[in-house]
Formats: sequence, C-alpha cells, structure tokens
Amino acid sequence: MSLSSEIAHNDIHAGSPVRRVATRAIFFVTGMAMGLWAALVPYAQLRTHSEAGDLGLLLLCLGAGSLLSMLGSGRIIGKFGCRAVIVAAVILYCLMLPLLAVFSDIWLLALSLFIFGMGIGLADVAVNVQGTLVEQAADKPLMSGFHCLWSVGGIAGAGGGALLLSAGITPLGSTFFAVVLVIALTAYSYRGMLPFGAHEDPEEGQPKARPNFRLVLMAVMAMICFMAEGAVLDWGGVFLTQDRGLALEHAGWGFAVFAVAMSLMRLTGDAIVSALGRKRILIIGGVLGIAGYLMVVLLPGWILPLCGFALVGIGAANIVPVLITLAGQEKVMPVNMAVAMVATLGYLGVLGGPALIGFIAHLSSLYVAFSAVAAAFLVITFGAYKLKY
Repeated sequence: MSLSSEIAHNDIHAGSPVRRVATRAIFFVTGMAMGLWAALVPYAQLRTHSEAGDLGLLLLCLGAGSLLSMLGSGRIIGKFGCRAVIVAAVILYCLMLPLLAVFSDIWLLALSLFIFGMGIGLADVAVNVQGTLVEQAADKPLMSGFHCLWSVGGIAGAGGGALLLSAGITPLGSTFFAVVLVIALTAYSYRGMLPFGAHEDPEEGQPKARPNFRLVLMAVMAMICFMAEGAVLDWGGVFLTQDRGLALEHAGWGFAVFAVAMSLMRLTGDAIVSALGRKRILIIGGVLGIAGYLMVVLLPGWILPLCGFALVGIGAANIVPVLITLAGQEKVMPVNMAVAMVATLGYLGVLGGPALIGFIAHLSSLYVAFSAVAAAFLVITFGAYKLKY
C-alpha cells in the first residue's frame, strides 16, 4: 500500500490538528528527557568519582548510542511505522532514566547511557519523519514549530530538574516525576502518532534508496549547523572566560543566549518560512551564522561576543528544520530514509564538531577555530542555491 493510500485509509488525516499536537508532544518529551539528564550529570560525576576525562568518555556513550540507533532508524521506521518506533523509543529511555539517577558504577552508568542514547536517537528520527509527513499533508510550514518544542522541552527538563533537585528531591525522585509526565503525554498522543513510516512498495513506484547530490549536500549543511551549536555549547564558555574576560561563574551565558535566541526564532519560524520561503531562510541563516561568529572573534570585551552567539542562534534556528523538510521532499528515497540520512549525518556534527574545534584550537587558537566555523557557514549560504524547493 502506498503512503497516499495509507493516509486515505486512516481515521485521522496526517495533517490534522491531532497529528500536529502529538508530534509537538513527542518533540517536547524527548527534549525534556535530554534536559533532565543535563541536570543529573553533576550528580553522576559525584557518585562515580569521575575525573573530567572519564566524564567526557562517559558522555560519549550517550552520543555513540544515539548514532548507532540512528544509522538503522530509517529502515526500522519504514518497516514498523512512526507510532511503534516512537513508543518503543520512549519506553527505552524512560526505563534508563531512573538508572542514570542511581548507578554509581561507571561501567553500568556507561551502559545505561548508551541505551538511553539509543532511545533518544530513535525517537529523534521517528518524530522528524512524522513531522515531515504531517507537514506535507498540512501543506504549510510546521517543522520549525516542532523543533521549537524540543528546545522548550530541553529547557523544561534542565530547569525543572534543577528546581526539583534544589528543593531537596533526590535524583531518583526527580526522574520519577519526569517519567510520569513523559508517559502521560505519550499516552495522550498515541492516537495522533502515524502508524506508517512512509515506506512504499516497489511495484507502486518506490525509488531505490540511493541519495542524490542534494541529499548529501543537505546532510553536510545539517552537520555544519549542528557543529556550530556544539561549538557554542562546549567552547563558548571557555572562549568568553579565557579570551574575553567574563567571570568564570558566568561561563554558561554564551550558550544561554544562543539557546534562548534559537528557541524564540523557532517559535516564530513557521511564519517566517511562509513569508520568506525556505531558500531565503537558508541563505539568511548562513549569513547570520557567519556574522555572529565574526562578531565573537573580532569584537572586544564579552558583551558584543555574547550578542554574536545570539546572532548565531537566530541564524541557525530554522536551518535544520528547513533541511529536514526539503529532505522529505526528495523523490530518490522514501521519506523515512531521506530524513534519517540527513538527521544521522547531521548528528555527526554534534559528536565530532567540538572535538575538531578543540584540535584546531590546540594547533592555533579558538579565534582560528571559530573563524573556521564561520567559513563553514558559507557552505550553507551557497548550498542553498543548489537545492530544490
């Protein structure tokens, strides 16, 4: 049965409000789970007595688990459908969250983080596939709003977790509240999840799953955007404190202004995409990314570089949502395969980008490393002219 036939035979149309609410809810709860883990990291370090290097390797397990599950996610979603994969992924990371709050053995914690990452990775790809199909059926931009809910979920998880922990709730108790909320929202959204995954039968015209130049270019552009985000997260505070004189206790301000700017832009992103078009969003986003990083490396003090990080957040906010949408429109691969490819290769930017920046900084300086990120945004700016809209 083809995708269009499956939609027609479903009791809830793919573009209906019920589908949109369910998609937003899963974006939110997955972001919240990641945000809660961020609040639990210091407690995990204390329990395991980890040094900075050990903690870095421990955190790499999360990324490795996510990447591994994303590699095969396209075929899994095509076979079992978005609903089944999302539910399985949510169950997986909900089972792991309490273990992340109590394990003191570093190897058990590493294994739990790896499995937790697998659940997050599967959920991320499946909900992006669902979001793409819902957006296509609605025939209007929705993806930026979906991604905004992931960011809001991350803020809610980190901030809510911090509030619970500061109120004297144990890490395990905090995860209990989060898991209950995640399960409740997932159950509420179940009917709105798509039972199919966009995989069509070959006899009805399904193309072979081979990426073309545009899909590869989109994946590279997504990787650059994720790398820019990872650069702010991992190196922004170091640069501001060591090279711009910001107080150490305020080191997190760089990523904070970046994240707030990105969330606000995604909140209005669908309207902006409708007004300007996807091509202009990519071009303008690339230009703003270049300008933001140049402000960071060229302007004195710490206030103007902070504004530069905010500008990067504004520019990068809608690039990945637009790329996911465009990937889903390519006809050389089914939607589930195309979206999974772009999301997976893009995720490599989060994993490898900060390490690459650290390597460049080691050979020269963070000025040069951030300048290289600014130059990389040129690929997004000029690559926008090669894509199909």
